[in-house]
Amino acid sequence: MAMWGLHYLLVAFLITITYGINAESAGITRHYTFHIQLKNITRLCKTKSIVAVNGKFPGPKVTAREGDNLQIKVVNHVSNNISIHWHGIRQLRSGWADGPSYVTQCPIQTGQSYVYNFTIIGQRGTLWWHAHIQWMRATVYGPLIILPKLHQHYPFPKPYKQVPIIFGEWFNADPQAVVQQALQTGAGPNASDAHTFNGLPGPLYNCSTKDTYKLVVKPGKTYLLRLINAALDDELFFTIANHTLTVVEADASYVKPFQTNIVLLGPGQTTNVLLKTKPIYPNATFYMLARPYFTAQGTIDNTTVAGILKYHHKPTSNHFNSSKNLPVINPSLPPINSTSYAANFTKMFRSLANSRFPANVPKIVDKKFFFTVGLGTNPCPKNQTCQGPTNTTKFAAAINNVTFILPNTTSLLQSYFSGMSKKVFTTNFPSAPVFPFNYTGVPPNNTMVSGGTKVVVLKYNTTVELVLQGTSILGIEAHPIHLHGYNFYVVGQGFGNFDPTRDPKQYNLVDPVERNTINVPSGGWVAIRFLADNPGVWFMHCHIEIHLSWGLTMAWVVLDGDLPNQKLPPPPSDFPTC
Repeated sequence: MAMWGLHYLLVAFLITITYGINAESAGITRHYTFHIQLKNITRLCKTKSIVAVNGKFPGPKVTAREGDNLQIKVVNHVSNNISIHWHGIRQLRSGWADGPSYVTQCPIQTGQSYVYNFTIIGQRGTLWWHAHIQWMRATVYGPLIILPKLHQHYPFPKPYKQVPIIFGEWFNADPQAVVQQALQTGAGPNASDAHTFNGLPGPLYNCSTKDTYKLVVKPGKTYLLRLINAALDDELFFTIANHTLTVVEADASYVKPFQTNIVLLGPGQTTNVLLKTKPIYPNATFYMLARPYFTAQGTIDNTTVAGILKYHHKPTSNHFNSSKNLPVINPSLPPINSTSYAANFTKMFRSLANSRFPANVPKIVDKKFFFTVGLGTNPCPKNQTCQGPTNTTKFAAAINNVTFILPNTTSLLQSYFSGMSKKVFTTNFPSAPVFPFNYTGVPPNNTMVSGGTKVVVLKYNTTVELVLQGTSILGIEAHPIHLHGYNFYVVGQGFGNFDPTRDPKQYNLVDPVERNTINVPSGGWVAIRFLADNPGVWFMHCHIEIHLSWGLTMAWVVLDGDLPNQKLPPPPSDFPTC
């Protein structure tokens, strides 16, 4: 333990010295070390061993400024393979540091280490990091906070304090066993046993009153709450009783401020909100609640996690009011299937689109794509009874009827960079459904999907428009789609089937919101645009973890440009091997 303590002191020392030398420069190098290790933790009256980072759950907060270089050494001390994804970081010409296993790297094996080395260019706000292999991100995740450059200010009132709040899910069982059972039987996975605020389930669960997140505030102050949905499979509504929230950022991009009582976040999404506390000390404490938004059929953890907002009070000789005796005010949340609220809330987001933070949405499109997203089935193996939609099928998921199959002996990026891609993937991912149908109407009789490792290849600087169309196959539900390596502009969305003649006329090309994760509406579609100016191989997938496990994903290969600064450098010397 003494050696470990010395190691952490050394890491902190490196950060301090580097900062002191370069405090006035545009960016500095910040060093972190992540030790992947087992930790015993008690939740819901049960003690279990989880995979954690530096003995913390959630993991440590990574803080940097726009323009900084991050060098994060990940050392794997557990029997599971591991990789870390820096969710939302654009990784400009640093795709080797993106993190999804078998996409941009082989995972880090037991006893091995890897330094993720990347520079934060043109980004500031709230992002997060998480494991990107199987269901390891159930416990391996944490906040990634990017502050503005020195002497630059927020485009909203300076907060008194900044508070990360990470929503998660807690499984009494081993999450790896949960997903393996689902994949073997072909059924949906068992639901989690609780939701959490910063790893704590709170007083509405049995045996969890002591494990309650408490946010202590002062009257008359403005707090910046950095909200992160790290839940595996659940979109979540969030609210604070008797308090209004002002949304100022989504996925580390500033938005035109708007007020709301309830925030909705899909898995993978982040939202910054300003909380203005009451001007005088109230005679109450207040519940903060989060509960799922869910429209599909199947198992779900339909429980509510509660935290407590309490006001700091310094008692005087004339006035004393113990917070232990104050009443707790409970807010209300929309129904679990409130698609109307979800749609209206999503439409509120608009980019600032000003001279300081312009909306550089592509006006001219080089390539158009139409992708259907949804569930499907695979045939059950011979001599086996499955528990999917029928006893002869397994649940699957697909984009344009292709369920993605990851390689297992190399990564897509390694094979592309080495010129061996023909042995690993094909470049014939369909740009539209091969067999069109009424996507949100009566589902087709044939629900089978085809498997393949197929990608789309784009030339450098191609402007892309992608319509993501939800389907009704095996039920209508929302899908939070995350694109690695890029931000994109959400230029349109609606319900029903996308109409290529009518709907583009309604696109917002002036101030569309810029995101890295967007919900395909339940029973609807969303249109996004982006400029393919980052060479490499980039994953795009549903951030509902079971849908990712079932294959609701694909990859984009963006070729090198002509200039040296438009090409992907070779991998680092410590790059993991399979």
